[in-house]
Amino acid sequence: GDHVLPVFTGECKECPHCKSAESNMCDLLRINTDRGVMIGDGKSRFSVNGKPIYHFVGTSTFSEYTVMHVGCVAKINPAAPLDKVCVLSCGISTGLGATINVAKPPKGSTVAIFGLGAVGLAAAEGARIAGASRIIGIDLNANRFEEARKFGCTEFVNPKDHDKPVQQVLAEMTNGGVDRSVECTGNINAMIQAFECVHDGWGVAVLVGVPHKDAEFKTHPMNFLNERTLKGTFFGNYKPRTDLPNVVELYMKKELEVEKFITHSVPFSEINTAFDLMHKGE
Repeated sequence: GDHVLPVFTGECKECPHCKSAESNMCDLLRINTDRGVMIGDGKSRFSVNGKPIYHFVGTSTFSEYTVMHVGCVAKINPAAPLDKVCVLSCGISTGLGATINVAKPPKGSTVAIFGLGAVGLAAAEGARIAGASRIIGIDLNANRFEEARKFGCTEFVNPKDHDKPVQQVLAEMTNGGVDRSVECTGNINAMIQAFECVHDGWGVAVLVGVPHKDAEFKTHPMNFLNERTLKGTFFGNYKPRTDLPNVVELYMKKELEVEKFITHSVPFSEINTAFDLMHKGE
């Protein structure tokens, strides 16, 4: 009877990562896209005509019934509407936490958000909640800009509109660089730009996007020696079982508006329509 959110990563509460206040990368239950079976016995719990169906990232949420490891289930306030807070299980918490938990922008600071998809919009929302005075959205798709204003973005830069590197554009806009940047694209060039656009002395850049497995990027070591910080994050540094119930409470207290992230509600039987809408960017 409990109301829960299933999460693609977990929290066993026993390993060094779970016991550390600084990490959410559980040794036992961190995301493993290859596993597909239950940890206890290495077997699947689903089958059709005697053939196993494997567990997708430990959750298999595109199923009316599922079986999950207890460490990947976050018990939440039963008053929270499940058809709304379900979206907190992945991208929104990732972007929100990247800003609030990792970038930690001081009140009144300037924050650049690279990529204005769902994760980037959540990162902007985190900057808004933190009290940033300027939130600059960077995206190659100018159609996203107006929608992003609802999430706190105050200004926009489309790299295609400039004949100089976007980090230079941002430095000129902000008297030397932004205080914080959050990269939500997985694009290597955007990662370099996000790091190089932060102000020397105190700037912090946070990488959220997942790059191609063979990707590499390079930057000059002086960017570090000039006291810029580069950080990475996974699921916004939230521990699923410990922290997600508190994110739900942010929604319940109307401090986080989840509804504005939801563009369509599609019945289960039309799930492929939802994929089509996602691929079209709608």
